[in-house]
Amino acid sequence: MAFYNVENLFDTKNDSLVFDDERTPNGSYRWTRDKYAKKVTAIARVISQIGAKKTGSSPDIIGLCEVENATVVQHLIQDSQLEDNDYGIVHFDSPDERGIDVALLYKKAAFLPTSAKSQRLLLFDAEGFRDYTRDQLIVGGLLDQEQFYFIVNHWPSRSGGESRSKPFRMEAARLNRKILDSIWHLDPTAKIIEMGDFNDDPTSDSIKKVLKTTATPRSLDSTRLFNPMENLFRKGLGTLAYRDRWNMFDQLLLSQNLTGEPSERYSFWKAGVYHPDYLKNNIGKYKGYPFRTYVGTTYQGGFADHFQV
Repeated sequence: MAFYNVENLFDTKNDSLVFDDERTPNGSYRWTRDKYAKKVTAIARVISQIGAKKTGSSPDIIGLCEVENATVVQHLIQDSQLEDNDYGIVHFDSPDERGIDVALLYKKAAFLPTSAKSQRLLLFDAEGFRDYTRDQLIVGGLLDQEQFYFIVNHWPSRSGGESRSKPFRMEAARLNRKILDSIWHLDPTAKIIEMGDFNDDPTSDSIKKVLKTTATPRSLDSTRLFNPMENLFRKGLGTLAYRDRWNMFDQLLLSQNLTGEPSERYSFWKAGVYHPDYLKNNIGKYKGYPFRTYVGTTYQGGFADHFQV
């Protein structure tokens, strides 16, 4: 299972309902069909190779964020590198001002969705005006006949500074906590995997205090989540870099009943950050950072500004 922030996977059409004008051929990013096609091929290449050295296959379940619409996700799974996997898509349009959404990909041979909901996050600024952001996606279904729930997140950014934007992410965490509690109220034995770009680290208050995560499975109870990314973060790993500091915004969180001893049913094996050399800048002051599609409005032709988990 994997999560991937694909960094602004927009089509080239101008959608009059959102602020996507910059991501068009005449916009400031000069986003053309050729650049779009190259981006889709690049993202498909990464997805096809995540974990493949261990499993011989691409992930069965993939959470995505920063996709503009269902069409770009459809183009992604139809790429020649992925089409044989027969991926299905769960996607809803969010009210985000830029028009970016989250989505879930799943191999139809492995997972059967039985429910899906897009939960709206209502945010208001200090003046009382609505701040439009991404929904949280909840997908329930059968993974090899086991009932699972996947929650895909892309929480509010740190635009304006970490402390100034923190209340929005705390609100996102509280909504997420309500979703968890609702699932467990209906099914106390539910197996839940959270994934997303939380725009917070594993040690942030939104993750540790509101979602009640722990890096130690032994200290878990049925209302807490295991965060395998926390120990990786404390060792200095991350999924994105800013001013020579690594952050672990991209995370996978698991319910307590996935952390037991290996059995014939699904349980946690290990987690990691996918960062092969081809996904990194290999020269300059950003050497080792993710090789991005853009830096500012300057086209780089890379993959994304986040590594995958």
